[in-house]
Order: sequence, then C-alpha cells, then structure tokens
Amino acid sequence: MVDAPKDVLRDYLQGARDVLLWKLEGLSERDVRLPRTPTGTNLLGLVKHALNTEVVYFGPTFGREWPTPDELVSPDEQDPLAGWYAAEAETADGLVDLYRRVQAFADETIDALPLDAVGHVAHWGGKAVTLHEVMVHTIADLQRHAGHADILREQIDGTVGLLPQHSNLPDVADWSGHTARLTDLADRFATADRG
Repeated sequence: MVDAPKDVLRDYLQGARDVLLWKLEGLSERDVRLPRTPTGTNLLGLVKHALNTEVVYFGPTFGREWPTPDELVSPDEQDPLAGWYAAEAETADGLVDLYRRVQAFADETIDALPLDAVGHVAHWGGKAVTLHEVMVHTIADLQRHAGHADILREQIDGTVGLLPQHSNLPDVADWSGHTARLTDLADRFATADRG
C-alpha cells in the first residue's frame, strides 16, 4: 500500500524534528548552548529556531494563534538573533518541552486541513501559500538545521549519524586514517590552486 502524500510529508517532518532533539541528548546545558561557529550556531539555538518557525508556519499562517505567546521569542530590533539562542532564563529541558508542544500544535493544523488549504505568510508579505508548500518549506528548513546539528554534535563528542540506533554511515574503523587520506588528496591540489 502506498502512503498518502500528507502522511509522507508528516513522516519527513517528524524525522527532522526527531534528529534535532536527539542531537541534544546526554549533553550538558553548557554544551548545548555553546557557540560552535563564528556566527554563534549552537544546538539549543537550532531547536529554538525550529519551534518558533513551526509556530509561525502552522499557526498564524493558517489563522491559528499559539495559546501562550509569552513563551515564544521573536527577533526584534534590540536583538535580531533572539530566536537563535537560549536566554539565561530558558533551559534545554524547557525548550525541548516547548518544542514538543509546538509540534503537537503544528500537527493539529496539519490534521485539520487538506494539503491545498490556503494560508498567508506575514513575513513573506502576506503571500498566499498552501499547506503543502508550508510543509515542504518547513521540512527543507528543519533538514538543513538537522545537518547543522549533525556537525555540531560531532564536534562535541564524536556522536554522528541519522538516528541514535542507526548512524546511516559506513562502518569505517579508521576515521582518522580516512581523514588523513582526504587531507593528502586535497593537499595535492594546493600547488594547482596557486598556479
């Protein structure tokens, strides 16, 4: 039996959500907050961005409001990056719980509407969109950030892969040897780049 299109989209959406959350598992509050890139990207910030994104796309876009708006932080003129990191009063457990509740809220919208239901995205100038388009857009956004989370988690403790029980990576025993071979290969092009 072939799954219905909405079911396929929901599976991919949930998969991206699950990856973002499991990349935080077992880490300290400091580890999930610590910036890992020059632009401040951090694991907990990715989760905060994801939950704010889902509230907007599956809430106001389709005429639904989040019941407790004071729980959400949107970027403003004072701090345009406020949606990308956990404030001092926020905790990893609290944001994970909030994200799970946001997921349930978003799923209510998805369950209630057909894929061709039309909504309007305010920050896209009120552009008309379908639920289908919003789901695809959100999946693409979350998968992109799940990839960021993969790299950040690997930098912290070497944990890699798609799922905790299945990495989806080849069983290579000698990752450092593999990396050394790739570095040697790249270095062969150093003189060509200068030439």
